[in-house]
Amino acid sequence: MSEMLLTAYDGAILGPIARLLGWMMNGIYYLMDLIGIGNVGLSIILFTIIIYLLLFPLTYKQQKFSKLSQKMQPELNAINKKYQGKKDQASMMAMQEETQAVYEKYGVSMMGSCVQMLVQMPLLFALYRVFMNVPAYVSGVKNLFIKPIEGNATSLVDGIMATSGYQQTMTDLAAELKIVTSPMADFMSSDTSAIANSIVDVIYKMNSAGWDTLREAFPSLSDVVSSTYEAVSHVNNFFGMNISDTPWHIITTNFQNHSYLLVIAALLIPIISYITQVLNMKLMPQSTSSSGNEQSDAMAQQMKMMNKTMPLFSLVMCFTVPVGLGVYWIAGAVVRSVQQYLLNKHFEKINLEDIIKKNQEKAKKKREKMGIAQNQISNAARMNTRQMVDADKKQMTSAEKELELEKANAARAKAKAGSMSAKANMVREFNERNSRK
Repeated sequence: MSEMLLTAYDGAILGPIARLLGWMMNGIYYLMDLIGIGNVGLSIILFTIIIYLLLFPLTYKQQKFSKLSQKMQPELNAINKKYQGKKDQASMMAMQEETQAVYEKYGVSMMGSCVQMLVQMPLLFALYRVFMNVPAYVSGVKNLFIKPIEGNATSLVDGIMATSGYQQTMTDLAAELKIVTSPMADFMSSDTSAIANSIVDVIYKMNSAGWDTLREAFPSLSDVVSSTYEAVSHVNNFFGMNISDTPWHIITTNFQNHSYLLVIAALLIPIISYITQVLNMKLMPQSTSSSGNEQSDAMAQQMKMMNKTMPLFSLVMCFTVPVGLGVYWIAGAVVRSVQQYLLNKHFEKINLEDIIKKNQEKAKKKREKMGIAQNQISNAARMNTRQMVDADKKQMTSAEKELELEKANAARAKAKAGSMSAKANMVREFNERNSRK
């Protein structure tokens, strides 16, 4: 089953980002179309390269943090080992203080690359939305459906909407081809613009067999369907494959027709996707030392397992998703691999000690601007720790208080005559007698 969005995605967070990215994608396609090479697959590749180049500063910061983390890991491991098994509040606060001191020593934030990830992830998810529904963002592709193609008196969408009973026919067609829109396409709506968008969304998602079914469903539009299919196939063509088709459909269809070159081309999409994902994982910095902390080691093992399963996931999924999405995954993995290779070479040549000193200076200036002396942070932490320990000592149970009172009374009873304790006892007894009267 395939899922496709109804026109542009309108989510509160990803919606505006997807519209901005769609505007950029539309510009790339428009420029390529001006020079006579309007092609969605090539536009996806170029657009993916541009996006990852724009994200490169964030990627660099993320990789720099990773390198610094590897360098300070032995010190963090020593702290974890020092406080291993200690769960009391004083030990936890002392461990946090010492960990913070290590991060300050190397001039990095404990949040690390979280900010970079928070910026990158919405962009990449929004990019996925654009590629899953190209006509909603690329006007040149949508116009193939809503404007008459040369030689036709009407456009495909107008011809369908002028056909009696088209609403039910399109509803049945979408159900037969198992094309699901989100939200569900409403061909019975009174809004003709929304109906037109629904028709474009469903038809664009059709594979070559689906277009044959469409031609049979609207026999009076056979010529319009054929010419529109040729135009859409031209812009969707990627090494002879329609990027709206899934590799599995291309393989099964062309194997029966003995078109083995297309079968091989379709097989290469998931295979190349798997290889590029593996290469990307191999180039990523890997943690090779054990931290001595069970939780950290478990997380490291989970990361290794994820690094193995993600390429396999890409391999399997690429058989069932449109070729265009597979092209996007491959292009993204290739760009990331090239970036990672160059970053690895770069960090091999630079002196991390210089970076650490610069980071320490930046952190120091930042604290000074905020009016915080460099030693105030550690002093405040120590004061808080001592206060917590003293408070724990001061807190006594009622039984402990009663025991201490009995000890004091016993000590006063044994006081020598004429001593300060004996005189204090006489005063206490006098007060008690007067209070009874």
